[in-house]
Amino acid sequence: MKLTTLNELPEQSVSHNPEIKKRVMLTPHELPNITNFSQAVFTPGQVALAHAHETMYEVFYIESGDGTIRINGEDYPLTQGTCVVVEPKEIHEVINDGQNNLVMTVLGVINP
Repeated sequence: MKLTTLNELPEQSVSHNPEIKKRVMLTPHELPNITNFSQAVFTPGQVALAHAHETMYEVFYIESGDGTIRINGEDYPLTQGTCVVVEPKEIHEVINDGQNNLVMTVLGVINP
């Protein structure tokens, strides 16, 4: 059993833009096939630059704010309640083009 309280976790930088902060609730190897389960906060104007994962699915659930996710060159709106699954090898970029913080839960799942 593991119990985690989000506000007690330290902030970490995301790998695709160190200015964007996250709190990691699950790390690799804590659960089979899960690489991370975290909450990320993008301040207005912040961007997680375009990248892809060879074997990982990435699930984004938008808690609050507005932004855009660009997947393989196509833009999709991010609003509260939106859930997006990015598949392995899809090039994706997350942009906070809104006026408020973009807060999202992120789940990484390895495709074995």
